Amino acid sequence: MQIENAPTLTLESPDAGSPQSVVANGIWQVHALAQCGAIKTINATLVSLKDKPALVWDLTQIIRLDHIGAQMFWNAWGKKRPAQLQLAEKQEELFKRIEEASKLQLPRTRPNRFNWVMTLGSGMLHFFEHTQGFIRLIGQVVQDIGRFIRHPMTGPWREVSANIFHSGFQALGITALVGFLIGVVLSYLSAQQLRMFGGDMYLVNILGMSVIRELGPLLAAILVAGRSGSSITAQLGVMRVTEELDAMLVMGISHGYRLIMPKVVALAISMPLLVVWTDAMALIGGMVSAKVELNLSARYFLQKLPDAVPLSNYIIGLLKGTTFGMLIALVSCHFGLRIKPNTESLGHGTTTSVVTAITVVILADAVFAIIFSGVGF
Repeated sequence: MQIENAPTLTLESPDAGSPQSVVANGIWQVHALAQCGAIKTINATLVSLKDKPALVWDLTQIIRLDHIGAQMFWNAWGKKRPAQLQLAEKQEELFKRIEEASKLQLPRTRPNRFNWVMTLGSGMLHFFEHTQGFIRLIGQVVQDIGRFIRHPMTGPWREVSANIFHSGFQALGITALVGFLIGVVLSYLSAQQLRMFGGDMYLVNILGMSVIRELGPLLAAILVAGRSGSSITAQLGVMRVTEELDAMLVMGISHGYRLIMPKVVALAISMPLLVVWTDAMALIGGMVSAKVELNLSARYFLQKLPDAVPLSNYIIGLLKGTTFGMLIALVSCHFGLRIKPNTESLGHGTTTSVVTAITVVILADAVFAIIFSGVGF
């Protein structure tokens, strides 16, 4: 369908010996150029005229011209005016602005050979800043716990109870599912290898030691760090964005006593229970897989488990759970309190909190492995 006043380019050949001229007609504005694929046709025509420098360009017949249309001509001319150009008075000002803008050159930046030193120094400063803030937070929590012990009747019991419910009880489902599947996978893979050497009876030893001493506490901690740790950081971050933290300070309510300390105590209580729950689910999954793969009965599995896993391993697992829970709560609160009152900082702080909490948990697990390397075997 032909559009009224559509942008067109016409190549005219006057008398012999005279240069050819290109006459532009119609409306050269973005709404007209975008209709019915006009811009593709015009671009193809302009490209075909690039190799003809002797042309006379006549733009006086254009009804209306905007910056988009003028830029198309400017690009076709190689970003310089052709030798023979006829413009209307209003068009002259538009092309003059484009010509001046094309002459601007950004200053050349010299690469600094010491950039890596500055980056390393900045990273170290940020690390020491976070370390100092984290140590200060630990000291504040210790003082708040001492106050809680001295005056238990005025303590934040409701906050502790609510955090135990959200961080502990509501995490039972996901920890049970993951623990059961990990037990099935570990038992299945171990059974495949033990069958080759006739060591079917040692499956209980491998599964019990690995789950109770290492995998149970570590899986529960990673799941809680991703689930409850992000929730704690986001909660404190939203309170910073909505200025609730500032309102608490104005009313004389301590952040540490009412927000941080209850979360630390709650996770210190709920994490050992989650570790026991995860261990049980993983061992059940292992028993199911052992019954299918090696035909080991559940009765035999339960009878051999106490002898295969000394009691000290259970205690180490519970101690890991308490330590991991406190570390997750402290790291989450640390990054939650450092969030700035904007949504971008909220998302970045929550992500950093989860990653740091999982990393700290793995580091703490390595420290436990070194300290208790000679215990429980």
